[in-house]
This record gives sequence, structure tokens and C-alpha cells, in this order.
Amino acid sequence: MPKKPVRKAVFPVAGLGTRVLPATKSVPKEMLTVVDRPVLQHCVEEAREAGIEHFIFVTGRNKAVIEDHFDVAYELEETLRRRGKLKELEELQSSLPAAGATSFTRQQEPLGLGHAIWCAREVIDDEPFAVVLPDMITLPGSDGKRCLRQCIDTYEELGGNVIAVEEVPMEETSQYGVVAKGREFGKSFEIVGMVEKPAKGTAPSNFIISGRYILQPEIFDFLRKGEKGAGGEIQLTDSMRELKTTQRFFARNFDGKTYDTGSKIGFLAANVAFALSRPDIEPGFRAELKRIVGSL
Repeated sequence: MPKKPVRKAVFPVAGLGTRVLPATKSVPKEMLTVVDRPVLQHCVEEAREAGIEHFIFVTGRNKAVIEDHFDVAYELEETLRRRGKLKELEELQSSLPAAGATSFTRQQEPLGLGHAIWCAREVIDDEPFAVVLPDMITLPGSDGKRCLRQCIDTYEELGGNVIAVEEVPMEETSQYGVVAKGREFGKSFEIVGMVEKPAKGTAPSNFIISGRYILQPEIFDFLRKGEKGAGGEIQLTDSMRELKTTQRFFARNFDGKTYDTGSKIGFLAANVAFALSRPDIEPGFRAELKRIVGSL
């Protein structure tokens, strides 16, 4: 039976961004800029590069600016056109999803990632779908592909459900969801177990879940229960563990770079890394960076 293509991606963007206060008091954390575009736009571009056609945003209160960002800004575009700033106008327009390719739904209460995904169930319907955590932004791996595209490659090869993973020191595993490694399939491997934020010294491996997923729609059968797990929240990992009793899960070991923009250090590191990856900015920025480093 041929695999259904992954056409839709869910972006859980209802979080409060408490790790980077006070910046996020009035600006959604997803709209903080890395170089010259919001964190969320980096994620949407990654999804578009991976072949995603429909972008589903699970929002909360005070997030209307996200919807505005992915809409036409008539006054701004007309001003750019009138002033002859056609390059800027083209870049602005090219960043917009196609008409009808975005959906917005509300997560009325902060009940966890699993609950956020559950809120998108009516838009997903009966299709496999991607989940893109907007805190995490990525630069390409050795094959020139970003994380979600690598995950979809694994899905197209092996089917089932796919989770992006990365290796961290064992002493850091208690901060993340962790998977247990089974049989290898090239750059992927089968997942034989998973646990959310294991107690120190109990993690089954040092492979952590890193913010990109390909899930089958049957995950909603388990999210529907609304059972709370670690931190008193409805954890996606708990439902994935239940789904794994009837479906296979595979991990894609992403070999590019991932930056956690939800932390202050990660956000600053992302700005440096993404600036250095841009041919139009890199020469001048590198020179400035050398001056700063030289003064330390």
C-alpha cells in the first residue's frame, strides 16, 4: 500500500515564552527575529522546503501578530512598490504561503504539547502530518537538507512515524524526551522505547527528541484521552509511546545544526550562526565578530 504524502504541518505557537522574558511580555517568542526574520518564519521556510503545502498554527491569546505576519501587508507593499524597492517587495511576497494554505486554531488553555496537537485534529483529518516546534530552528546537514526534509526522507523510505533526534551528553538527558535505540537503517534507526525527561542516570540513551515529527493520524486516538503526564501536562511523548504498541517509530539522526531559540543562549547563538550562513551578511559580520572576540 503506497504511503500517503505528508502535506500538512502543525506549529504549536501558543506558548508564553517565559524563558526569554521580558522580551516576550508583548511580543510572541515566535516573532523574535533571528537576523532579519522571525523565528517562526525560519520554521515555515524549513517546512516549505520539505514539501509541506498546508501550515497549521495552534495559537493562544495575544498571538494575532502571527496571523498578520503571514498575510498581505497592502500599505507596506504599496510603499515599497512606489519607492522602487522591488527586491524587498519580492522577498516580502515570496515569504507568504499561498492563499488558503494557512489555518489558525486556538489552544484555550496551556495544557501541554500533546493538547496543542490535539487542537489541530479537525484540520489534519485522516492524513499523516508533521509537527514543527517553533523554538527550534535548523541549519542544513551534510546533504544540504534541513531537519524536516530529512525526516520526510526517512518516512518515505520506512513509513510509520518518524522523530528527529540528536545526541547530547548523558548528563543532559533529564532535560529532554529521550528514545531507546533499536535496529539501524542507514541514517535512521527504529525506536524501541521513549521517555519524557527521565530522572538523572535512568535515560535509555543519549538520543534526544529535537523538535521535528512525522505522525500518523491515529495519534489522536490517544491524545483524545487527555491524560496528564510529566509536569501535569498532556505530553505528546506519552501518546506516542501508546501508539508505538501498534505502529512502528523510527528516529532520524539529524546531522545539521539545531538552535533552541527559546533560551537566551540558544537565541544568541542562532543569530550568530544564521548570520554567518548568509553570503550577503557573513563578510561584514565575521569582521565585527572578530573585533568583539578579540576584545575579550
